[in-house]
Amino acid sequence: MRYQILATDYDGTLAHNGVVDAPTIAALKNLLATGRRLVLVTGRELPQLQITFPHLDLFEWVVAENGALLYHPATKEELLLAEPPPARFSEALRANGCEPLSVGRVVVATYEPHQQLVLKTIQNFGLELQIIFNKGAVMVLPAGVNKASGLTAALKEMGLSPHNAVGVGDAENDQAMLKLCEFSAAVSNALTALKEAVDWVTPAGHGQGVAQLIERMIASDLADLDGKLTWHHLELGVGEDGPVCLPPYGPSVLIAGPSASGKSTVATQIVETLVEGRYQFCLIDPEGDYENFEQAVVLGGPKAAPQLGEVLRVLENPEASVVVSMTGMPIPDRPPFFLKLLPQLLQMRAQLGRPHWLILDEAHHLLPAEWLPPKGMLPDELISMVLITVHPDLLSAAILERLDTLLAIGPEAADILQHFAQAGKTPMPIWKNKPPAMGEVLHWTRAGNAPPQVVKTHPCQQERRRHQRKYAEGELPPERSFYFQGPEKKLNLRAQNLILFLQLADGVDDATWEHHRRAGDYSRWLKGSIKDADLAAEVACIEAIANIDPLEGRRQIRVAIERDYTLPATGPLPVPGANN
Repeated sequence: MRYQILATDYDGTLAHNGVVDAPTIAALKNLLATGRRLVLVTGRELPQLQITFPHLDLFEWVVAENGALLYHPATKEELLLAEPPPARFSEALRANGCEPLSVGRVVVATYEPHQQLVLKTIQNFGLELQIIFNKGAVMVLPAGVNKASGLTAALKEMGLSPHNAVGVGDAENDQAMLKLCEFSAAVSNALTALKEAVDWVTPAGHGQGVAQLIERMIASDLADLDGKLTWHHLELGVGEDGPVCLPPYGPSVLIAGPSASGKSTVATQIVETLVEGRYQFCLIDPEGDYENFEQAVVLGGPKAAPQLGEVLRVLENPEASVVVSMTGMPIPDRPPFFLKLLPQLLQMRAQLGRPHWLILDEAHHLLPAEWLPPKGMLPDELISMVLITVHPDLLSAAILERLDTLLAIGPEAADILQHFAQAGKTPMPIWKNKPPAMGEVLHWTRAGNAPPQVVKTHPCQQERRRHQRKYAEGELPPERSFYFQGPEKKLNLRAQNLILFLQLADGVDDATWEHHRRAGDYSRWLKGSIKDADLAAEVACIEAIANIDPLEGRRQIRVAIERDYTLPATGPLPVPGANN
């Protein structure tokens, strides 16, 4: 279930003329019967609301005073979310004729046209307060306090994410709350500006409109309206007809291709997009490829095996994602560990709607072809999952037939496509074009009639940093290394990374250095072996300077390399002849 919670405004939305009718109350109860939860988000003060609305116990939390007060009906607990303005502020308003004036636990409220007096009083006292309008009402609150901040506090108490929330409202002060929710709706009597900003407008107004929204939540989990949420989609890259995206909920993706084909680059780009969208993920990492991922909590590693309880405890925080590194576990222990973790992650999803995505690197180690799942262990559909493997036939058939989207990489993409289609008992799509090149994937979805297409993927920052470290300190194979040989090939000094290149460049004689510079060998190596066209172009410009002093040429190329690439913590190597 994607949408776990409905957050609704009161006046003008749930209520009409301050009263919620019996059919609307019945709709709220129907929603609760599905296991979903309710939060009321209102500008009203709590005592007034308790008198007006006798059904507060239907709501798990009430956000009152436009985000300043949190109330738990089951325990009668009240939590102030901000400091109230000083008493002299409201006293000054009254002394200057601001009536009616209501003072809550935090909020100070009046009506138009007193907003100018309110603003002048705020300025006179030098207070950090804001004015929020609500269909003629003028509410004064501490800066940063609104319905979105209040709903965020309620969701934190519930362990839920805004990505699993539906919001509905009718007025200006609902805008921040609706922007926070994954799906936003407005009742038909809402302000025009609000209706233009939301994902869906109910056909009816007030409580009847809320009941219509609830009916669609129960019937389809709003899947029939998912096409309106394209602004949430995760962009993979650019295809033949424009951007190609993954919906943030639903698809199960297989990334397949031979070793060193770029699978980790594509997977990391997807993970970075999830981070940017603040979707929670759990990434299972058998070989430690993601142990340096900075935007997630990494559990386990070469010196310590991950613990099941620890993984689940971190995921209790909707803002925290997890990389589960298995490098400290014996290889035979990894599949059993994962198969113990998987049901608990699926149960957590059923209760809370998250983690939003599960990502399995080297999935063939965890769910090999010979694995047969126990009856009832796997849902009929795998929702929001990414599996990364070398070839589809290495995976369990029970898993493969449940996947719906393929990202095939490398020269064997057509063969991978055929195996993927056969595993899902889907007719083989026609594909006779060239296989995807470096930086491209073959994208195909089983559902629908769209043919496969080549997508040029967006670069990922994490992979860029990993490559920087590899090229700076790692070891390139002999055929991709640089060799200082000189004009008569008397030397054969191999530089298998950028650090050694700079060391050898400082040590070779000027004749050898100049021979390679004039031939454009440095830029050619940087472009072909280091795969950095920008750096290669900059170095080519240095190589093209006709009478550059060898020492100055070395210095300029060193500066260009060290600006972009990570070198050891000891710092850059000294340049001969410089004042160090």
